[in-house]
Amino acid sequence: MRTLLGLWRLSRVVLHVLSGLWIIRVRFQRLSAAQQEETVQAWAHRMLGILGIRLELHGQPVMQGPALLVCNHISWADILVLHAARHCRFVAKADVRRWPFLGAMATGAGTLYIERESRRDALRTVHRMADSLRAGEVVAIFPESTTSNGIEMLPFHSNLIQAAVSANAPIQPIGLRFVEPGTRRTSLAPCFIGDDPLISSLWRTVRSGGVVARVAFGSPEYANGRDRRVWAQALRDEVDRLRCQGA
Repeated sequence: MRTLLGLWRLSRVVLHVLSGLWIIRVRFQRLSAAQQEETVQAWAHRMLGILGIRLELHGQPVMQGPALLVCNHISWADILVLHAARHCRFVAKADVRRWPFLGAMATGAGTLYIERESRRDALRTVHRMADSLRAGEVVAIFPESTTSNGIEMLPFHSNLIQAAVSANAPIQPIGLRFVEPGTRRTSLAPCFIGDDPLISSLWRTVRSGGVVARVAFGSPEYANGRDRRVWAQALRDEVDRLRCQGA
C-alpha cells in the first residue's frame, strides 16, 4: 500500500511541477509583484499537500520587508515549506539552478544563487542581498550552508548575515522540524544529506504515512552593534530553541 501511495503522489508531483513550469514561462511576467508572491505561495502550499506534508505554523512571520529570514536546513522540502508559510526570495547554492524542472521554477521565483566555493561570488551575493533588503524585500537563507539530519544543527556561517548588517535590516529566526503526525517524533523521511540522491529522499517522503512540517517563527531582531559573527551565533541559539519547542 505504501508503494501504491508513493506512486500516486509521485505522479501528482510531476503534474504539479509541469503546471508550475507553465505558470513561470507563460503567466508569471504578466502578474504584479504581489500576484507573483501569492502564486508562488499557493503553488508551494499545494505541493506540500501532494507530498503528504502538513504545514504547522507557530508564531508570526514578518508582514512586510525588509527582513532576512534565517532557518535551519534539513531538506529540499525546506524551500517549499518556507514559501508556503511566507513568500520570500531565497539564496540557494548554484547547483539548484541546474536541477531538472525545479531549477527553472526557482529561477523564475527570483532565487539568488551562490557559488559557495568562490569567495568573490559570496561577496557579490552579499551585495545583491543587501540591495534586495534595501528595496524592502524578504530574503531567506540557510546559514548552515548544507543540510543536517534535523536532530542536530550545524554551525552557522556568518558571511551572508553581513547583508542584514550592511542594510540595517532585521533578521527573523525560524526553527524547522519535520515530525511524524501521531508520535511527534522527528521524521527522517524528507532528510537530504550527504550523498543521498534527491529521488531517494523524495521517494521516502511520498511513501511515508505523512509528515508534519513544524515552523516556529521567532521575533525579528536587529544587529544592535553586533558584528556578523556574534550575531550569527546568537541567531543559531535562537533557531535551535525555536525548533526544539514542543519536542
